[in-house]
Amino acid sequence: MKLFSLALFAALSATSFAKTYPVTGNTVNCRSGPGTSYAVKKSYKKGQNISISCQTSGTSVSGNNIWDKTSDGCYVADHYVKTGVNGYVTTKCGGSSGGGGGSSGSYCKKINTAGVNLVAQWEGFVASPKPDPIGLPTVGYGHLCQKKGCAEVKYKFPLTKTTAKQLLSDDLPKYTKCLAGYLNSKVKLNDNQLAALTSWTFNVGCGNVKTSTLVKRLNKGESPNTVAGQELPKWRMAGGRVMQGLVNRRKAEIKLFKTASSKQAYPKCQ
Repeated sequence: MKLFSLALFAALSATSFAKTYPVTGNTVNCRSGPGTSYAVKKSYKKGQNISISCQTSGTSVSGNNIWDKTSDGCYVADHYVKTGVNGYVTTKCGGSSGGGGGSSGSYCKKINTAGVNLVAQWEGFVASPKPDPIGLPTVGYGHLCQKKGCAEVKYKFPLTKTTAKQLLSDDLPKYTKCLAGYLNSKVKLNDNQLAALTSWTFNVGCGNVKTSTLVKRLNKGESPNTVAGQELPKWRMAGGRVMQGLVNRRKAEIKLFKTASSKQAYPKCQ
């Protein structure tokens, strides 16, 4: 534990030299990690200025998956902070390598049909924008709106299941990309395994995946089937409660993960 004087000096330094930004939400929770499933450490009131020490990706809130680490050592959703830009305004937490960083970029950018269908099954179909169970505006199969009325969506509302699948196929590559960025070149995944982990990433957010034991174990060279079977079931909580829907989704992801395939998808696409 740091001495009080050192902690005080660090706090004073942060507030003296770092730019501050106002909170826009009425009461914004600052959490122990970059996601809505992390414990609340403190709260900020609307208009309160906060200092951002670094930023990282995490649970997407209204289409924004950036989380700001404040000088208080906890994380707030960037959606509720007026930084003036739609992106990063400071350095990424823990450096820019994103964890494993072993991918050469030749992995499969799009997951297979089985993976797309799995995500669609568990996200559920929404034809026109409306709030999801925790109040975030969504449409299609789990697309989080980035603009009012989901104006960024290029498909006509109400969506059909076909156009919703197309929208999902547009969304998924960025989750496969962040997942691949956290894995090193020791990890070998077939197309079913990459698809299952992309589904998990889409569900829990890139920030949670980055810091997960699952990724750490894969990067150590442990058996992918063993790691997935032991680690995926742990991701069953929402709002501090075990959700049966998440339990079932994890089972489906493990089933797909363990389905044999000869097609390599990571680190190179076959």
